[in-house]
Amino acid sequence: MKFRYTPFRSLNAGSSGLSDTNASGPAAPGLPAFKTPKKLGYYFPAEFAPHSATWLSWPHKEASWPGKINDIYPYYAQFIKAVSEGEKVNINVNDEAMKSFAVQCLEDADVDLAKISFFIHPTNDAWCRDHGPAFLINPEADHKKIIVDWGYNAWGNKYPPYDLDDVIPTLIANQYNIPVFHPGIVMEGGSVEFNGRGTILTSTACLLNPNRNPQLSRQQIEAYLCHYYGAEQILWVSEGIVGDDTDGHIDDTVRFVNEDTVLTVVEKNRSDENYELLQTNLKELKQMRLLNGKQLNIIELPMPDAVVYEGQRLPASYANFYIANAAVIVPTYRCRQDDKALQIIRECFRDRKIVGIDSTDLIWGLGSFHCLSQQEPLV
Repeated sequence: MKFRYTPFRSLNAGSSGLSDTNASGPAAPGLPAFKTPKKLGYYFPAEFAPHSATWLSWPHKEASWPGKINDIYPYYAQFIKAVSEGEKVNINVNDEAMKSFAVQCLEDADVDLAKISFFIHPTNDAWCRDHGPAFLINPEADHKKIIVDWGYNAWGNKYPPYDLDDVIPTLIANQYNIPVFHPGIVMEGGSVEFNGRGTILTSTACLLNPNRNPQLSRQQIEAYLCHYYGAEQILWVSEGIVGDDTDGHIDDTVRFVNEDTVLTVVEKNRSDENYELLQTNLKELKQMRLLNGKQLNIIELPMPDAVVYEGQRLPASYANFYIANAAVIVPTYRCRQDDKALQIIRECFRDRKIVGIDSTDLIWGLGSFHCLSQQEPLV
């Protein structure tokens, strides 16, 4: 397996602290001997911490929304408008023609284009949470921000090709001229959830799936997460929701709303396929303890009515919200639980506007607003 980090030639590796000379490696077997982001004092902030921008990859793959891709653009533009009211939005596009189309969609939605920047970074698909950059920060370092470029294989090689998506983080690091670390294993942003105080939540259904990193044990995966996200503790739930082609991403089930409180989706209908799965997660969450010994504060969030299209159960969940600086953007599904879910989330984020946007067409792509976005922290 290949392990490397890449300080760009324009940076002085020695003065930046990125040199691997005489660096002692992590204790866990299989990790590289050079200084990892954690050893250099970097960490991945919580999503509810301030952002400098949000990164997106403009949707263009018709096969991700077969028969519906043109229907999603008005909702996607509404999402961008809500995010841009509190921060910059950076959008990866394949070429100038795609940029022109995107500009037209945003103008139709009355988006302030002064808040939008486009980057010619070709992609295979739109799921920037998973293929986008993982920004870590260290306010005391010479380089206050770095990028970790995990390997990406389209959720277990389900949807090739993914070669363009796999290099997006390094393209962005090049754009910013900042260091980028390559752990050499597969990891997706939607599979991990952060409280910004050393704890990561994830699921065994996803990260222990043999279609990701079959050569690694649970202990080794935990070591990678800690050393490349700057964390101290990994907490595991078991399950994802029915219809989730990512094998159980945490961002459809459990989300931190502050450093010791989570929202977790539950299904009240005992005959629904998700009932037992989500009860298992709930029981596990109740047994967890944070680094300070405290139990999690757990707030239950309802599941929407089942969304079925062309005979397929889709992974509709209110947990796939995105926490922006000025708003929390929540997917809604034209059902009776929408208002209740919005009210519960509103109580958790009293300092932000809660914006519900219809995701009934978007979810045909098997993801919603959180799956489509990746935050860049302010430092």
